[in-house]
Amino acid sequence: MKKALSLLLALTMALALTACGGTETADTQEAGTETEDTAEAVELYVFAAASLTESLDQIIEQYKEVAPNVTIVPTYDSSGTLKTQIQEGADCDVFLSAAPKQMNQLDAEGGEENTEGLDFVDSATRLDLLENKVALAVPEGNPAGIETFDQLAELLKSGGVALAIGNSDVPVGQYTQKIFSYYGLDEAAIADCLTYGSNVKEVTTQVSEGAVDCGIIYATDAFSAGLDTVDGATAEMCGQVIYPAAVLKTSQHPDEAKAFLDYLSTADASAVFESVGFTPLG
Repeated sequence: MKKALSLLLALTMALALTACGGTETADTQEAGTETEDTAEAVELYVFAAASLTESLDQIIEQYKEVAPNVTIVPTYDSSGTLKTQIQEGADCDVFLSAAPKQMNQLDAEGGEENTEGLDFVDSATRLDLLENKVALAVPEGNPAGIETFDQLAELLKSGGVALAIGNSDVPVGQYTQKIFSYYGLDEAAIADCLTYGSNVKEVTTQVSEGAVDCGIIYATDAFSAGLDTVDGATAEMCGQVIYPAAVLKTSQHPDEAKAFLDYLSTADASAVFESVGFTPLG
């Protein structure tokens, strides 16, 4: 009888220890799950050229599934305006420019275009992300019958056309200046034919509203606005339209910023860029 009681007592104690161990394991597993699910919330400030608005907004929505703890706060404007804001101390983690010039101006390794000795760019993260095309866009129905850059150049010389272009500090405006140079056009001499926009979206709006006969914008902006393009500028006319991207040295969250920059080169992000006419390079 005593032997049976001892055996029963031993069995009871074993079961109790097993239960405690099981509870401890479950608690430990639950704690681990909570740690994984409660990653620190992070806000990333992304400065991007205005021509990236539609595609980047879509990619930001996708990224919520990849990194739910990261909130992307985008600012869209001309690359020149964004460069100035960064230089003046605006919070920015990732910069996407519509031309190398503005990135070079902020990059200590930017060569001769870094005229102010600025050192904001983490050069190790920098990459050429996308290529775009400069296009000649017309309002619905093309009332003025503009068909080519060659025709536009002749009309500008005779003063018979209204053309919208970007300001000189806007990449699309700088590409336009190269096109003028290619055709031997003096911008001051054709000033009566020109209206300006402070970024490519403003130029696009002028064309969409029919306020001008045509406009020189990016092919991607024409696509997003539903505008017809009648001609495209060649590399000989204005060079390649390259969009560089980089994490900034002033970023408060460099690891998360680099992860987002890496995501912009993935197949999912590239598919979005391609859908509006960009050519992914990264």
